[in-house]
Amino acid sequence: MELEKFYYDNRPVKWFAYATIFWGIIGMLAGLWAAIAIYYPALNLGWAPTTFGRMRPVHTNAVIFAFVGNGIFMGAYYSLQRLLKARMYSDTLSKIHFWGWQSIILAGALTLWAGYTTSKEYAELEWPLDIAIAVIWVLFGINMIGTILKRRERHLYVAIWFYLATWVTVAMLHIINSIEIPISFLKSYSYYAGVQDALVQWWYGHNAVAFFLTTPYLGLMYYFLPKAANRPVYSYRLSIIHFWALIFIYIWAGPHHLLYNALPDWAQSLGTVFSIMLIAPSWGGMLNGLFTLRGVWDKVREEPVLKFMVVAITCYGMATLEGPLLSLKNVNAISHFTDWTIAHVHVGALGWNGFLTFGILYWLIPRMWNTPLYSKKLANNHFWIGTIGIVLYAVPMYWAGFTQSLMWKAFTPEGQLKFQFLETVTHIIPLYITRSIGGFLFLTGTCIMAYNLYKTIKAGKFAEQEEAEAAPLDKNWTAPSNDYWHRVIERKPVRMLVFSFIVVAIGGIIEFVPTFLVKSNVPTIASVKPYTPLELHGRDIYVREGCYTCHSQQVRPFRDEVARYGEYSKAGEFVYDHPFQWGSKRTGPDLAREGGKYPHSWHYNHMLDPQSMSPGSIMPAYPWLFKDKIDTQKTKSMIWAMQKLGVPYEKGYGKVANNDLKKQSEEIVKSLKSDKIEAKPNTEIIALIAYLQRLGKDIKAEGNSANK
Repeated sequence: MELEKFYYDNRPVKWFAYATIFWGIIGMLAGLWAAIAIYYPALNLGWAPTTFGRMRPVHTNAVIFAFVGNGIFMGAYYSLQRLLKARMYSDTLSKIHFWGWQSIILAGALTLWAGYTTSKEYAELEWPLDIAIAVIWVLFGINMIGTILKRRERHLYVAIWFYLATWVTVAMLHIINSIEIPISFLKSYSYYAGVQDALVQWWYGHNAVAFFLTTPYLGLMYYFLPKAANRPVYSYRLSIIHFWALIFIYIWAGPHHLLYNALPDWAQSLGTVFSIMLIAPSWGGMLNGLFTLRGVWDKVREEPVLKFMVVAITCYGMATLEGPLLSLKNVNAISHFTDWTIAHVHVGALGWNGFLTFGILYWLIPRMWNTPLYSKKLANNHFWIGTIGIVLYAVPMYWAGFTQSLMWKAFTPEGQLKFQFLETVTHIIPLYITRSIGGFLFLTGTCIMAYNLYKTIKAGKFAEQEEAEAAPLDKNWTAPSNDYWHRVIERKPVRMLVFSFIVVAIGGIIEFVPTFLVKSNVPTIASVKPYTPLELHGRDIYVREGCYTCHSQQVRPFRDEVARYGEYSKAGEFVYDHPFQWGSKRTGPDLAREGGKYPHSWHYNHMLDPQSMSPGSIMPAYPWLFKDKIDTQKTKSMIWAMQKLGVPYEKGYGKVANNDLKKQSEEIVKSLKSDKIEAKPNTEIIALIAYLQRLGKDIKAEGNSANK
């Protein structure tokens, strides 16, 4: 058959490579800022956008969707064309995809800095950006699937299986988790509430790790590692088992983020069981990668690309062993809400995603610019600096996590809590400082790479259009009778896409349906009432300032937590929480039972100057809350949205809600005045105090009525 001449399009690969490097540095700078701000709150200089509560989601979104996201697209656009022996389906779609994604990243950072957040981890962006992400993601899918359909290679290589599964699953996760009711251009409320919202969020949140940080990078590993090692993948059959088992099991594991919480026990158990099962396919993939290097381990000593990839795959194995272990209830009882989780996440993010991205960039850039890497020495220096950075980041966080848990759970011989919560914070500050040094080293290594690649690019000439030739697919081709069964699936990309969707959808359906339809899974509590208009405003302010990044609102049924915070949390407490606020980290104490614990004046002074009320506190001050006014024009829309979501406000209440808001705010101001504090009733601090004073009061009322 006559060969066809065509050209690979390297332009989108170049664009995404540049974006990967640029956003990687920006995202790591934001992370370093947050790492320092957590123990040195004066770093924000009294400016709202630079507080830890706002910088943390900027950092996570920049690293996940900007750095890693652009890295995915860089590797996918390069590998897809070569594996399929075809140019991308549409040059125009490639351009729209690139510029659309960068626009979303920029808009996301600006809105998060401005305080527009849903508070749902890894899904903080508000509804207009959610829609934009869905549109750009679909366009990427069209471009990818269109390229697959016009391919000149009959079989789909394993990397493409992972790309397809990533695309269909991320689309499903993003759309279902992002269902919300807008109340303004940049503010919305989650469709789900309480327990259901927590389940949907961590089904999304865990699988954002699974299907954005893991499966596409496994696809990249399966392509770039054999290329760098000049060896075929160790086992084709192991890759089949790795793929199907991984995507089926992963989707079930989300509830392991909610152990000992108000989620029904059966859902928690499902999350644990499937998390333990994940070890097998995850380690199968890791071993498939490492065994690919058989016979070339001597090259690892010399080639920085292979060094980065070996450490990346090893970190993948470490993280995917640790994750299932953290899902065991006896381990999770120690680790949850501590810095242990932070260490676990960053072993994966820095080691797996970061180092694999660096290895790909070091391999890719010289080939596209037809020149050797400027300096192997600099690349090796980057490797060792980055590796030391990972160690100095992770080890202190593990140490901090163990220390936190031991101190939280310590009792005196008399049966009293041994440590105040603040003592558990100040004790680990040296470990936070060491963590920031590790982050600085990792960032330094990234900057060295940027310089090295810049010099490489300057010395070479970019191959914008890379010539290639291949024979078209033979339409009359017949499969051999002894063909392996999986080959049949590989030849049918649409079928593989459908099968992948079915496999990943099963777990979500089985977990969601009972939680949403069986009333006993979320029992109601008669004393739990909707928030007042002022409390709703206060809750929005709480979310805007990122208080959820440091404070949980979920008391687990442990002796130490009940002794420190009060009665453990019930599922029925959260039926009006859109979105839920359970949190995942306790840098500060839990606030689930905060209502009535302190007078209004304490909260007023604490937000103005935290150290005056809690000497040694690392919480920043929030002076703008005392000047900025409550936006009462939104009240009607807020009430309307809540009514649409099933919150039982009286019909037409939105029209008179501001009257109740004014009355409650004046009562708080009056109380403050009795403590010699002059405050204005229309300021944001008053709304925040109202919200904090409401937390846990309904369940206390239920307890009081039961005792009568």
